Amino acid sequence: MKIEAFFRSRTGIVVASVIATILWGSAFPFIKLSYRELGIQQGDVYQQILFAGYRFTLSGLIIICFMSVNRQRIALVPSTLKRIVRVSLVQTFLQYLFIYIGLSRSSSAVGSITSGAISFFQLILAHFLFKEDHLNPKKMLGIVFGFMGLILLFYKGDRTIEFGSGDILLFCGAFSASLGNILSKVESRHISVFYLNAYQMLLGGVALICISSWKIGIIPFHFETKSLLLLLYLSMVSAVSFILWNYLLKCNPVGKVSMYMFLVPLFGVGWSMLLLHEHIQKLIWVSLVLVISGIIIVNRDFTEKKVNIYGSRSRKY
Repeated sequence: MKIEAFFRSRTGIVVASVIATILWGSAFPFIKLSYRELGIQQGDVYQQILFAGYRFTLSGLIIICFMSVNRQRIALVPSTLKRIVRVSLVQTFLQYLFIYIGLSRSSSAVGSITSGAISFFQLILAHFLFKEDHLNPKKMLGIVFGFMGLILLFYKGDRTIEFGSGDILLFCGAFSASLGNILSKVESRHISVFYLNAYQMLLGGVALICISSWKIGIIPFHFETKSLLLLLYLSMVSAVSFILWNYLLKCNPVGKVSMYMFLVPLFGVGWSMLLLHEHIQKLIWVSLVLVISGIIIVNRDFTEKKVNIYGSRSRKY
């Protein structure tokens, strides 16, 4: 397929990665702006979960509409439901349950830098799951640099490292994201990326709505034009970036794609400064440099050799 050839090319990898990471980086401050517009406070856990549910339900529907316009099959095939549920549970439900609550208790810049842990968790998981993605000394050095930067982010002086509840939740979200990316890579060998992302986000979004709406109702918010636009933008971020990233993972080894994740914390901090006017302390800049350095180092010696561990091609829906 021509589209898969593009995502395997050097140009395709760079273009798709930059677009996806710009969008992902912008999500952190836009979530904070949405909380501000809707009056969602730190302790409003159910409201945070419900808003996340709105976003991903809408994202799934956007992808389904896109598939329909392009005359792709959109009917849910029962035999694929187990695969969709597996991805949805980790990549949408758990990841954003952690991130939306975590961001209410932490800054957008910290959330952006913490997202850099996705690359390191992903490489560690890939080492144990994929034959073509073994860790090597340079990757391990990069992981060490990255985690040094993440630890420095929470250094409080006097040899004290302090993690808040929001920080721990953001790390849990990063781990869920990395595991979700791995699962998506596996399942996209059996079902199309558009179909997989549409239904895993739709299912995850509906689940988030269900666990929150029983407590506070289905529409407790007073939406105005700005808050509706913020919700629509965040939904588009999810739809576009997840499709781009999962196509990259489908067409390339995990390690070849993961190095571009260094752009997420970089763009995230930049968006946070621009939109939220957050003051970035010197220690945070040092942390950001270490995390970015770690992500870049992990694949310096990457080779183009690729091993097929999946066997024959499965039917696509």
